[in-house]
Amino acid sequence: MNKKLGYLLFLSIGCSTALKSRGQESVTHDFVTRDSLTRGDNTLIFIIKDSSFSPETKQRMIDAFYTVYPAEVKRFNPGASKKVVFVIDPSYSGVAATGGGVVRYNPKWLKDHPEDIDVVTHEVMHIVQSYGRANNPGWLTEGIADYVRYTFGVNNVKGKWTMPELKEGHSYTSSYRITARFFVWIEQNGHPTIVDELDKACRTHTYTPELWKTLTGKTLDELWADYVKDPQVKVAYR
Repeated sequence: MNKKLGYLLFLSIGCSTALKSRGQESVTHDFVTRDSLTRGDNTLIFIIKDSSFSPETKQRMIDAFYTVYPAEVKRFNPGASKKVVFVIDPSYSGVAATGGGVVRYNPKWLKDHPEDIDVVTHEVMHIVQSYGRANNPGWLTEGIADYVRYTFGVNNVKGKWTMPELKEGHSYTSSYRITARFFVWIEQNGHPTIVDELDKACRTHTYTPELWKTLTGKTLDELWADYVKDPQVKVAYR
């Protein structure tokens, strides 16, 4: 072997070893399709890892995103990310999960529940929330997201999604739809901006349990007691 050939071989092996040491020995694409769609200020990257995923469901999710996300951003957080990624991931066994601007959806869930399009409305609100590592109560975060699903939802009626009426055992910490209904009740009983103020406090890391009394004149437990006494709420689902 001549010196030049040996040197080139050394470089080849060295580069290969360096790539492997960084976990880059092979770059593979494990998705079926990847689309980048921009409307106005927002870009949606839509990645599908399931070849059987319905094109109709994909389009409905895209349409829902561009209907609800700009509205959520405008109301709650104009500084929210302008780029969002959807991943249809058959390896994910939940319904959907959001983190770092990426929403993972379970294609089996969407196949079995094709009208649950407003899962998009809920999940992208988590991107708008952008609460970071603040120690906010989980029930508050999810309650706000389901309040937003109720408020901005595009297909809740066909998706058979409702906020359940008050029942024994319910609590404001029950989260999701139960907490969302409580927020609607507070909104309709003299505090129309309560969710906006709670959301802002969570994002600015200023939320404390005492905030409820500052905003409403009552503690959270006192508000819940009033709700239990008269839990009537006017609702209108879309």
